[in-house]
Amino acid sequence: MTVPSHHPAERALPPTPRPADKSRRRILVERFLRHRLAVVGLLILLALMICCYGAAWVAPHPRNAQDILTGALPPSSEHWLGTDDLGRDYLTELLYAGQVSLTVGLGVAFLSTAVGTLVGAVSGLLGGWIDEVIMRITDLFLIIPAIALLALAMQTLSPSPMTIVLVLAGLGWTVIARVVRSQVISLREKEFVQAAQVLGSSRTQIVLRHLLPNLAGVIIVNASIAVAAAIILESTLSFLGFGIQPPQSSWGNLLNQAAGLVGTPKDYLLYAPGVAILLTVLAVNFLGDGLRDAFDQQSRQS
Repeated sequence: MTVPSHHPAERALPPTPRPADKSRRRILVERFLRHRLAVVGLLILLALMICCYGAAWVAPHPRNAQDILTGALPPSSEHWLGTDDLGRDYLTELLYAGQVSLTVGLGVAFLSTAVGTLVGAVSGLLGGWIDEVIMRITDLFLIIPAIALLALAMQTLSPSPMTIVLVLAGLGWTVIARVVRSQVISLREKEFVQAAQVLGSSRTQIVLRHLLPNLAGVIIVNASIAVAAAIILESTLSFLGFGIQPPQSSWGNLLNQAAGLVGTPKDYLLYAPGVAILLTVLAVNFLGDGLRDAFDQQSRQS
């Protein structure tokens, strides 16, 4: 009895590439795009940044173009958000004010996240007395009231956006530092970190190549929270009259100028900056949630 021979075409073909073989960047993008609210948040944030930082080209009227004789006018086809008491186009003023608010939020998030990540990684990786000293210093910064210190700094130093960024970043790094430290303490006992130590990797290499990639989701979420918190704190301080001072303006500053107009014909001056702050905070939070899900190690494997 002869054994039937297999035709060459019937031989097993090499395995086709699996989806897992796709680049990590493409996987992250696909996971992010599944989060619809995060995509909406990204689009809103990009639109706000383009309109505010490009106000010189986007704004319908020149900045500070006053017409005191006409004064405040309700929204119309010529002035989409109306005009303020000085006759200035309110949409134009809102866009230029957004430059300050967004700069404060993004600047605080960048500085506080960078400092907090570095401090937390060093504290968690080295441990011992160094960790103890760093954590006690962190505790001291945590008990300082941000609003009170910021108001004092704005009265003592120049009331500028840079002052707000430095003060809030000088206080905000503590939160991300504690989060990163706890995550590093957990990760340093993992097998891949111990294997890197056995292979002779330096502490800097371990942090950059093994720890930070696994902390990306946590860092991004806290950075998004820092953006929203900084914008709200700046708006609160400006609303109370201790923040950005004319001729500069921010969304909180515009809220302060429109205080007491609820229920009056000029209440539109209050609603526009409030909606701008709300949209920015929601967009940043949705974006942070989507990036967290995209960088999450366990959900990425699903």
